[in-house]
Amino acid sequence: MQSRTEPGPAVGRLRLLLGHLKPNSTGTGLTAVSTSAQIYAANPPDKFCYTLDNDVLSPEQRLFYEENGFLLVKNLVSHEDLDRFRKEFERLCKKEVKVPGLVIAKDITVVKSEYVAEESAVNKIQDFMDDEELFRYCRLPQILKLVACFTGPNIMAMHTMLINKPPDSGKMTSRHPLHQDLHYFPFRPANQIVCAWTAMEHIDRNNGCLVVLPGTHKGSLKKHAYPAWEGGVNKMYHGIQDYDPSLPRVHLVMEKGDTVFFHPLLVHGSGMNRTEGFRKAISCHYASSDCNYIDVGGTSQENIASEIKQIVEKRYGEDVTVSFKDVWKFRSRLVQGQRINL
Repeated sequence: MQSRTEPGPAVGRLRLLLGHLKPNSTGTGLTAVSTSAQIYAANPPDKFCYTLDNDVLSPEQRLFYEENGFLLVKNLVSHEDLDRFRKEFERLCKKEVKVPGLVIAKDITVVKSEYVAEESAVNKIQDFMDDEELFRYCRLPQILKLVACFTGPNIMAMHTMLINKPPDSGKMTSRHPLHQDLHYFPFRPANQIVCAWTAMEHIDRNNGCLVVLPGTHKGSLKKHAYPAWEGGVNKMYHGIQDYDPSLPRVHLVMEKGDTVFFHPLLVHGSGMNRTEGFRKAISCHYASSDCNYIDVGGTSQENIASEIKQIVEKRYGEDVTVSFKDVWKFRSRLVQGQRINL
């Protein structure tokens, strides 16, 4: 068991690369990161299974993702671009522009309350593939350059979101339960899927930053369902039913423009927003177009497939028959290379 006062090598490297601590030269506490040659000597690249050979990620970054299942890159997206995305989000909330297929979601407490105007009523928009302004995020060269390190050159944008986490009403419904994104995806292999998640402002534990459980990407897909929260749970916010609560957690404090890339099996979630403002982030899940769709029948994903089918029927009528796979075909879009299987 590791000492609470002297973190082990993995924890030390984690804090170092996240920028929470700096190396020192006194021989105590954290030590400097090893050289590239030392890293590859101890961890041959041909043994890596979560990243592809590339000249973009440093050996330290590659090893970090392999061990932890996520990688935080500072100041990756410009403030100018994020301000443009924020303006487009406001236009969508005001219904100044309508986008086919766009989904606008409201917090459960807002849905049950009196009418709330515009932006404050929306906690998330997703599937903005046909909004050319927001979809620019998915095509940003600096993001795709990194995404290709996980997916390869043929890249599909599979799922898009702009999250507007609201101030919590007191019922703690602004929380997002711990989950694995692969629960929602009927395509594999998991190692060729990655999420890029960018902070649109300063994000910390006060306004509900992401919390990740390092190393959980090495495990299997867990069973998910709605948690039994007293204040209710937002639609589609499934959570893992059994996980080890003693596993170490890392709260990702991020500045505007910082971007975290993470594996679809990484267990993560977010806390409630204790501030008066809205916490914004924009994200896209990418997958190699070499991935294949799978049949989730008889698996732990049957519940999410059934729920999505019900949503489609409610929106378009019961006579509309769409499979779980078809839903994902409709909501995906090529961003680089060739469209092969997805």
